[in-house]
Amino acid sequence: MTQRALDSSGEHNPGPSRPAMIDAGAELDPVHPVDLPPSAHDATGLTTAEVAERVARGEVNDVPVRSSRSVTEIVRANVFTRFNLIIGVLWVIMLFVAPIQDSLFGFVIVANTGIGIIQEWRAKKTLDSLAVIGEAKPTVRRDGKAAEISTHEIVLGDVVELGPGDKVVVDGTVAEADSLEVDESLLTGEADPVLKRTGDPVMSGSFVVAGGGAFTATKVGREAYAAQLAEEASRFTLVHSELRSGISTILKYITWMMVPTAIGLIISQLVVKDNNFKDSVARTVGGIVPMIPEGLVLLTSVAFAIGVVRLGRKQCLVQELPAIEGLARVDVVCLDKTGTLTEGGMDVTEVRPLGGSDEAYVHQVLRSLGSSDPRPNASLQAIIDAYPAGEGDKAGWTVTDALPFSSARKYSGAAFTEADGSSSAWLLGAPDVLLPEGDPTLTEIEHLNEQGLRVLLLARLPGGELDAPDAAEGDVPTALVVLEQRLRPDAAETLAYFAQQNVATKVISGDNAVSVGAVAGKLGLAGAENTLDARKMPTDPDDMATAMEQNAVFGRVTPQQKRDMVAALQSRGHTVAMTGDGVNDVLALKDADIGVSMGSGSEATRAVAQIVLLNNSFATLPSVVAEGRRVIGNITRVATLFLTKTVYSVLLAILVVCTQVEYPFLPRHLTLLSTLTIGVPAFFLALAPNKERAQPHFVRRVMRYAIPSGIIAAAATFTTYLVARHHYSGPGALEAETSAATLTLFLTSMWVLAIIARPYTWWRIGLVAAMGLGFLIVLAVPWLQEFFALKLVGTTMPWAAVGIAVAAAALLEFSWRLVGRRFGA
Repeated sequence: MTQRALDSSGEHNPGPSRPAMIDAGAELDPVHPVDLPPSAHDATGLTTAEVAERVARGEVNDVPVRSSRSVTEIVRANVFTRFNLIIGVLWVIMLFVAPIQDSLFGFVIVANTGIGIIQEWRAKKTLDSLAVIGEAKPTVRRDGKAAEISTHEIVLGDVVELGPGDKVVVDGTVAEADSLEVDESLLTGEADPVLKRTGDPVMSGSFVVAGGGAFTATKVGREAYAAQLAEEASRFTLVHSELRSGISTILKYITWMMVPTAIGLIISQLVVKDNNFKDSVARTVGGIVPMIPEGLVLLTSVAFAIGVVRLGRKQCLVQELPAIEGLARVDVVCLDKTGTLTEGGMDVTEVRPLGGSDEAYVHQVLRSLGSSDPRPNASLQAIIDAYPAGEGDKAGWTVTDALPFSSARKYSGAAFTEADGSSSAWLLGAPDVLLPEGDPTLTEIEHLNEQGLRVLLLARLPGGELDAPDAAEGDVPTALVVLEQRLRPDAAETLAYFAQQNVATKVISGDNAVSVGAVAGKLGLAGAENTLDARKMPTDPDDMATAMEQNAVFGRVTPQQKRDMVAALQSRGHTVAMTGDGVNDVLALKDADIGVSMGSGSEATRAVAQIVLLNNSFATLPSVVAEGRRVIGNITRVATLFLTKTVYSVLLAILVVCTQVEYPFLPRHLTLLSTLTIGVPAFFLALAPNKERAQPHFVRRVMRYAIPSGIIAAAATFTTYLVARHHYSGPGALEAETSAATLTLFLTSMWVLAIIARPYTWWRIGLVAAMGLGFLIVLAVPWLQEFFALKLVGTTMPWAAVGIAVAAAALLEFSWRLVGRRFGA
């Protein structure tokens, strides 16, 4: 079949987006059409020899699967930054004009950058290994046998089998179709599934929502329609993150402030003051370097990377870094009952014949229904387990037609030729869909649902047309199949955690609302008695949002309704997480702020989710929330430290320019201060446990503490410096003045650190005390005094510096409490 012939087959498919999709594919290699050998269309698939030939010709699905940045990209991203460039130039200058002590800031940057590279490389290794674990394994027919292979092993002409939830991994043509419905919303935005027939094209990136079949691969590798999209989707991406965008905004404003201030400082120190050239350059650099909060960006990356590694150890694959942050901001979690609160398996507890039906005959019908579907869902699998084929079987039942289960229909079906030659057709599904409203059987079913049991109705279909739109009308109820769902042992504890954290939990299911509410009640979900049948859900978005906020359990929800429910909650300002494992969850997962998929879920759900729980444990979610809160809360804390330094550095430079005095510090002084009051403590504080609820408006929250703190620190330091200039005179005066100013700035910065380290624990107190002890050692050890050019002269001025710092500390306490009262913590 040529590519031109393949394109023309699109006419079998309704849908406005179909021609555009086909044309887009046809643009690839129009001169050399792909001719598929007859064996490609054979139900047995390719032979081993044919596969080898195609591999040799390069006709293999060789699109690289990337779950993270390459090592080269990691190095480039950590080394070639705007601030590393500025600091690198200043470092080179200092190496030529000043002692090595004044160039220490450059070595610190090298060390920090190295730490960033190593941490992200570790995160990359974790991600890559987890991505391999979670990789889809399509079923391909070769040599007449079906086997699972890796996606990258598919070759041109392979026959790939499809079932509900399977993702179409390469472009192809349908070779077999059994009520095959494909969702192409990820490619076209069109939510309605498309019915596929033999000869119709299927595009990579779409997925099966109902039915089954097989397709022949016609385009593989980079020629596939969605190859680039798939590669991007599986990457270690950085979607919107308030933390990252907030830091970027802060850095942008700092750059604008830094440039004119640095120019003014250069002019002041080199032109206006007729100082020693090298000393002037050193003091100029000493004024510029601390304006740059270079460690803040690094520390954010390290915190995220370590978070990924920590979660990776718990078999949690974070496909997009800010998902850690996003889940920490979530205030509503929408849970799919099946596979989340309950385990995938179910057990048949009872079969109740209706209307005098023969029990043995009902068992035979169920046995035959089980063998009619090659890809049974959990409910049908429970029936297969209870009534396996061959056990007491009446020989001669033959399947003549089958209707796979669909989330939209809420039932499946099959038609048989029975042993005596008669024909029968059956439907198995939701009783409240198959039975008319007011049917007395529904009352019996309601009592079972209230016990948390799941009930399916087996109904005989007189007409025999399974796929008729009104197939369920006129059916004859034959039996009730009562199923008991297996509750996840850790679900109750997880629901309790979310309740403690003030995160609202909404259970959204396609099952009966009362039954779902009973299951949720067994697990201790608050408000589980507030159930709503989604068929009675208002369609107006505002009314739907009200219904969502007033109820906790929703049943008979269609896939499109799940999506609308997420949008309704978001319209009220909620940050919504959606969990799920089936194809009916994909639309909602895609639109939620954070999508969480189970590792055993369909390939489609794993493709759109930001977080995949590879161990299928809902109990991992609290770990993800905790990790996000740790990252956000701690970065907010340490950002205040970094930006306080930036504020006081800019203000000190402006004050120096305005008063035309020497800049009080050399780079070595500020390297020491930054290390003891910011660098070392920030690293430990950023990785500490933190359970604070994530708050919005990162920039405002940080700056309303950093600005007053920076102003107070700059004012106190410059006051000490001016007093010291009047107090000291003669040779060595500038060094004495610098030492006094350094003492005040250190003590003031230490108080900022002490405030940020609250609430105190033994290790936090020890951390602050260790930093103070480090500074005392520098002042007490002679060779360190000389190395850092720090020596307190006399007693009057050092004690004055301490007094000014104490006054600054009192002002800091007052300003922080004032900000906390006016704006909240």
